[in-house]
Amino acid sequence: MAVQRQHDGQKGDLGLRLLSAAALIPFGLFVVWKGGAWLALACGLFAALMAYEWVRMTASPSMKSFVTLTLPPFIAAAFGQILLAVWLLSLSVLLASFTHPLREKRGAEAFGMLYVTGLALGLFLMREGPWDGVAVALIFMGIVWGSDSAAYFSGRGFGGPLLHPDSPSKTWSGAIGAVVFSALCGVLAARITGGETLVWLFGGGAVSIFAQLGDLFESSLKRYYGIKDSSGLVPGHGGLLDRVDGLGMVCIVVVLVFLFAPGLIDVLGLAG
Repeated sequence: MAVQRQHDGQKGDLGLRLLSAAALIPFGLFVVWKGGAWLALACGLFAALMAYEWVRMTASPSMKSFVTLTLPPFIAAAFGQILLAVWLLSLSVLLASFTHPLREKRGAEAFGMLYVTGLALGLFLMREGPWDGVAVALIFMGIVWGSDSAAYFSGRGFGGPLLHPDSPSKTWSGAIGAVVFSALCGVLAARITGGETLVWLFGGGAVSIFAQLGDLFESSLKRYYGIKDSSGLVPGHGGLLDRVDGLGMVCIVVVLVFLFAPGLIDVLGLAG
């Protein structure tokens, strides 16, 4: 089993991470608090930037058409047309499958459209769903950010076996530390919302697990395409896709769970 070797830039990355967080977190909190058209346009911008990163990562020749296809769902969302936004996402995925000149690459192009646009649309739907959207978005975003920080510091502090030999910054100690810290964040969330503490405890831990799965999935894509970062747009983190992969996964899971198990919304104290 591989053991962590801290690369030379890891310590220096902390300052860049903090600077990036100081810029991105206030912006994210602002658009989530405003919601509606503000959030839809911001999510559209994020989707377009992640589409650029996807094209860069996969060396696709369809830059202009691929990036453009991410925008229609968020234009519809900005006007409050949620169902239309979902339908337009489906249409964008279908059209993206025809943008690549190589037939054998079209499946990857369609998946890329679903992936980058779905991650951003998930945040919008979580904020604008039939529940207390502000509380849901802010609490789950906070738990994900806490999970990321706990994984980083636990991994550096305890070291130990790697989650994957090709990921020198991801360790089992970091993953476990993230889950434990997120579970404690869930207890704090229960105090804020008045929801069931035990459910929030397990929910907080589950949020960390899904966030880490989203991160690991994106890392596997980068290994497949032979790159280290999706881009250099976010200093200290790599690309935007590297930064929001876990959060986007959590948003999608939360929306699906709340839609198919609406009773959980009341248990967590998140009813609108």
